[in-house]
Amino acid sequence: MNRTTVSLIAGVAALAAVTGFASMSEPDTSGSDTAKAASQLPVERTSLLCPAPSTSDLAETAYTSFTPVAEGTGDDGTAELTAAGEESADGKTDADKGDKKDDGKEKAVLTPKEPGKPVTGEASGAESPALVGTAEGRFAPGWTVQQTTEIPAGSGRGLLGTNCTAPDTEFWFPGASTAKERTDYAHLTNPDDSAAVADIELYGKDGALKSTVGEGIQIPPRSSEAVLLSTLIDEPQTNLTVHVTVRSGRVAAAVQAIDDKLGGDWLGSSTDPAGSLVLPGIPKDATSVRLVAFAPGDADADLKVRLASPNGPITPAGNETLHIKAGMTAAIDLGDVTRGEAGSLMLTPTGRPTPVVAALKVVRGKGDKQETAFIPATGPVDTRATAADNRSKGSTLSLVAPGRAAKVKVTASAGSGGGTAASKTYTIKGGTTQNVELPVPSGLKGTYALTVEPQSGGPVYAARMLEAASGGVPMFTVQTLPDDRGTVEVPDAAQDLSVLQK
Repeated sequence: MNRTTVSLIAGVAALAAVTGFASMSEPDTSGSDTAKAASQLPVERTSLLCPAPSTSDLAETAYTSFTPVAEGTGDDGTAELTAAGEESADGKTDADKGDKKDDGKEKAVLTPKEPGKPVTGEASGAESPALVGTAEGRFAPGWTVQQTTEIPAGSGRGLLGTNCTAPDTEFWFPGASTAKERTDYAHLTNPDDSAAVADIELYGKDGALKSTVGEGIQIPPRSSEAVLLSTLIDEPQTNLTVHVTVRSGRVAAAVQAIDDKLGGDWLGSSTDPAGSLVLPGIPKDATSVRLVAFAPGDADADLKVRLASPNGPITPAGNETLHIKAGMTAAIDLGDVTRGEAGSLMLTPTGRPTPVVAALKVVRGKGDKQETAFIPATGPVDTRATAADNRSKGSTLSLVAPGRAAKVKVTASAGSGGGTAASKTYTIKGGTTQNVELPVPSGLKGTYALTVEPQSGGPVYAARMLEAASGGVPMFTVQTLPDDRGTVEVPDAAQDLSVLQK
């Protein structure tokens, strides 16, 4: 049989990225008859999901949306956040019933107007829903949405913050708990028009915990489900690792951890299992730091524990190493490990690398004036990362270079209500963490975004802390800043007649 003539033509590429889903336009191949090197092009569509912020009637939530200005995006595009549909008694969402606003679309909670300038929104009380967001065109590359909730009193009082996240099919959450003083929920949000099905597995100090309740959880289209972790197992567990896997569809997942006495915050997912991990941005005045780690494979893990201080790596006395048995959750208390200085935790293998996930539970304050936040292990900032919702006071940016020294550019955007962008460049010595003096927009009104861009040197990791003291309680929240994956590598293909030859 004769071979069929084959033409290789550059087409539209649908590419999954951390920022959600991305589609690329056909590269221009005019004037070339051979394949070229891959190009870095901006993503054209991004999906972000925000969990329902709180069950407290006292909750006040602020949403901040920001897209950095990027080259090659064109002039078109839109972005908006809308309320996720609520399931009714007949099992149908508002979308299923056709219960839409005006022109058939849900009314947007937040609609950005232009890249380079934050836009904000607010919500109050216990009935605020989860949000589903989509950005296209010039709003898609690096789109970031911050959800910050302040609860002045009651269980979980404090400052709860999270980056609204992209949908995916697997998440790891070391640092959860079902202890009697904790009320932890796994929030699962489905952005798509078809139902998603997910499983929740829990691992304690002795391994997997038996539960059939966490299997086959249905998340209706464009809806969110909150699962109370204590209902999945019989006995309380102080240190847990939560593993969310998706059988069909996609979800965004986050764990809301509420403590009766120590406040609460959102626990974001750890970066993918790896042999070495970095957990950046431990507050310098932390009074208690607990490391929780899990080895998901069949092999035990042995890790060297070091703190990257402003002056170089330090080994915590008495906690030089951590042994993690395969399939089990391990935890060590590091106390006030930072001792008044900026710090980040670095975990490296003592021998053969074994993939692990990890997170920190961090406490500030003393007595009945304590507050909690979480810092999951995160990835480096390869090209750019963004933290939205920074205020004139109470924002701290931590940069860590675990290996070689690095030069980093930090840009403060225009304010949501006015102001002019400003930038500074910093050099971070190898093995150190620096809480840098932030550039602040001149004439700032409202909130602003911080964009971190490595310029040269070794890998850089980043985290941003927000604080808002109230009634003597040092309320705070920490968000890590992984790379925003605002660009995607796309092969530049063209016709190649050599494929016709045998």
